[in-house]
Amino acid sequence: MGEGAGFQLGTVGALSLSVVSSVSIVICNKALMSSLGFIFATTLTSWHLLVTFCSLHVALLMKLFEHKPFDRKAVLGFGVLNGISIGLLNLSLGFNSVGFYQMTKLAIIPCTVFLETVFLAKKFSRSIQFSLSILLLGVGIATVTDLQLNLLGSVLSLLAIVTTCVAQIMTNTIQKKFKVSSTQLLYQSAPYQALTLFVSGPFLDGLLTNQNVFAFNYTPQVLVFIVLSCLISVSVNFSTFLVIGKTSPVTYQVLGHLKTCLVLTFGYVLLHDPFSWRNIFGISVAIVGMVLYSYICTIEGQQKAREASSQMLQVKDNDSDPLMRAESGAGIDADGAAPTATVWSSNKDLRA
Repeated sequence: MGEGAGFQLGTVGALSLSVVSSVSIVICNKALMSSLGFIFATTLTSWHLLVTFCSLHVALLMKLFEHKPFDRKAVLGFGVLNGISIGLLNLSLGFNSVGFYQMTKLAIIPCTVFLETVFLAKKFSRSIQFSLSILLLGVGIATVTDLQLNLLGSVLSLLAIVTTCVAQIMTNTIQKKFKVSSTQLLYQSAPYQALTLFVSGPFLDGLLTNQNVFAFNYTPQVLVFIVLSCLISVSVNFSTFLVIGKTSPVTYQVLGHLKTCLVLTFGYVLLHDPFSWRNIFGISVAIVGMVLYSYICTIEGQQKAREASSQMLQVKDNDSDPLMRAESGAGIDADGAAPTATVWSSNKDLRA
């Protein structure tokens, strides 16, 4: 199997793992929060990250991956920023209507595109922009209902959008800049994310729910679902870093909207949640946008690979062909003068 085929297989595996684990944890958390009344989302996320770090530490002791320390300030800033973005998203959901929160999530893609274009000089083709527009339109039709605005909620949503975009862009750039794997980055940043949310979680949850997480009645059933949620989160967190590292923050956001559509479909089909033809139409449009985005990314990726391969072959030909070297000036003497050509005499002796 070639390197390109192996990369594509790894990318598909990462995307599949992300979808399966994310949908699974949504189902688990829905049962935990809706049925069992455990509604402390930020504190639960801090436990997720703590269990993720412990699991990776065990994997490190078993030598399943190699620890690769790098710039501590970058790891600290990245970990704290990730923790803050999660807290702000939870606050945005708490202080806004569900419809406005969905609009917040939709705004992450265009914001990411803008930031990467302006600060990283990344170019997005018209075709990519068109497919993303169809995707966002479909998700908006399927999920956005009421748009109740308030000043505090709008400010929190804006901060959540910016911090989430920057954190996801950093996930990609840090892995490439320091040449670390998704596992190595997650292992080093998870403690800072967990600590940030562990300290702020009980306060934020108390502010949003008017309940104390430490006073909750932890029945055996609640504990089982909390443990299950934490175990699934290891796969969720790992696949998140893996997908962003192998693809891009924009592709990860597209994948996130696919998860939203799958969760909605799961609720409609299996849980008999209320739905309308508007929801079905929106999901259908979103899927068209996702398929189009995937197709265009594949075509553009193959085109870039062919261009890179062509350039490499051209460079090799230039290096190996003596005529090409002569044409490019390889036949110039050290003193800058062209060498004297060999002349044939009439008696076929050589003279310089």
